[in-house]
Amino acid sequence: MNSPQPACAPLVQIEDLCVTFTGGKLPVQAVSGVTLNVARGQVMALIGESGSGKSVTLRTLLRLHPERRTQMRGKVLVDGRDVLALSPRELNDYRGKTTSMIFQEPLLALDPVYPLGQQIEEAIRRHEPVSRAEAERRALALFEQVRIPSPARRLLAYPHEMSGGMRQRAMIALALACKPQVLLADEPTTALDATVQIQILLLLRELQRELGLSVIFVTHDIGAAVEVADRVAVMYGGRIVEEGSVRELIRAPRHPYTQALLGSRSHGAMVPGQRLQTISGSPPDLARLPPGCSFAERCPRASDLCRSSQPPVEAVSADHAVRCFQWQVPERAAAPPLPEPPPEHPVGDTHAPA
Repeated sequence: MNSPQPACAPLVQIEDLCVTFTGGKLPVQAVSGVTLNVARGQVMALIGESGSGKSVTLRTLLRLHPERRTQMRGKVLVDGRDVLALSPRELNDYRGKTTSMIFQEPLLALDPVYPLGQQIEEAIRRHEPVSRAEAERRALALFEQVRIPSPARRLLAYPHEMSGGMRQRAMIALALACKPQVLLADEPTTALDATVQIQILLLLRELQRELGLSVIFVTHDIGAAVEVADRVAVMYGGRIVEEGSVRELIRAPRHPYTQALLGSRSHGAMVPGQRLQTISGSPPDLARLPPGCSFAERCPRASDLCRSSQPPVEAVSADHAVRCFQWQVPERAAAPPLPEPPPEHPVGDTHAPA
């Protein structure tokens, strides 16, 4: 989707990205024609149901897909470098140093046989010519920065000895070890309880502002997107169907799928015994995508045109775009509003209040 261009060149530019997995009986078109720009110091949230292409898009920025069974077309530029064209040696230097990632389940992402401090020190020394003592000092400073209590003692701990929230903080420290410009977060709060989720979200937002990071944050929780994001891109069937500033997209969603997502959340306006709204049907089979809009079979406004042709991207405003033939048709029932997003701040402003 052609998002509005910032005044300066975006740090992350994804242009017409297509990702196809070829290991099964039929090729799976996991991502189809995704175009996305993320400015320096900006937080972009990708939201949508499981299987919509969010994590595939995110992992393409680090080329984590198996090369032999994956076809990737388009451009993925980070600070002007084409990630899809990097050699293995360049890719090793790029991962962790330019772009790093916070994974959904740190217990699986962290090495179980090495202490956490040793893993962070190894990452630092792999990318920078520093002494072991300096790497240890920086690892300790990182644990302090992500607010792990008793950081010197925790550096000697193994992943299984930490709680879920502390492991995720250690995962964030590891991701920040080599001072990346771009931070990718793949549903980093899904496995945590509600209180810890809020703590991790606030920590991520504070670190992003303090360090001036560009962040791409994958979530299926619109409330989490409101808390941390400057912009939101809604994905469905491997495509971005709506994109805009978090304030405008939450206040005035135009795509029927975005409206359905907002309507299906729990909210304070519900009364006892009231059922949550649901989205009828199931997500499309990515190995057998329909010729038209992927949401047409679940959409109450779909026409024959929707089922036969791909809708173009249309500008709702200078800061809001949608891929839908029916976006100007009024929705049947407006969803109760989400809490107001935090006050907007200039992109890259590291002095905004946490």
